[in-house]
Amino acid sequence: MRILLIENDEAIGSAVQYRMIADGHEIDWVKTLSQARKHECTGSYEMILLDNSLPDGNGIDYLRNRRRLNSAPTIVMTSHTEISDRIKVLGAGADDYMGKPFSMNELSARIGAAVCKREYLRHRAFEIAGLIIVACDRRLSRDGRAVDLTAAEWSVLDCLLEQPGALVSDDTIVDALCSLDSEIGSNVAELYICRLQKKIGERQIETIPGLGYRLVLS
Repeated sequence: MRILLIENDEAIGSAVQYRMIADGHEIDWVKTLSQARKHECTGSYEMILLDNSLPDGNGIDYLRNRRRLNSAPTIVMTSHTEISDRIKVLGAGADDYMGKPFSMNELSARIGAAVCKREYLRHRAFEIAGLIIVACDRRLSRDGRAVDLTAAEWSVLDCLLEQPGALVSDDTIVDALCSLDSEIGSNVAELYICRLQKKIGERQIETIPGLGYRLVLS
């Protein structure tokens, strides 16, 4: 995997970097949130390891903003391990957390568990208000009748299914469509969301003006 490590402690950062390379991962290590944002603009990551306290800001605020973009699994590394702190970390969208100091063996295990959880969500069948969606097989039915989606429409639906119920930004959808060499216009995300709403039901995709879209699970 390609991992982004955001950690300003030299000893912890060096130990994590060494272990991730030993485990066969590619890793970029940055020490501030501003450096992290620059790295995320230049490439995609499959895992984020995030320190909670950084010189230029709070990791939790950074995590909340990233979750709006439907980004990679994130494990927060924190020295604050009270129940209220853990609730705050998970409530902000973290997939897991590690209390400092921690075992590198446990970190490796938790990374594997977080990735497996995401893969499970990607391959499971979703049943939502008369819809049955099996994304990995590209099968979709509504009230027992098959619904055909184009490749571009599946790409948009994949974005919504990656974190069911989470907010997905216009930029995330545009990036997914660009990967298909689709013709991109200024309102392309809205256009494909409207197409999906007509096929699976307007109530199943909620539009949050100025922020993005989410799949309604109830």
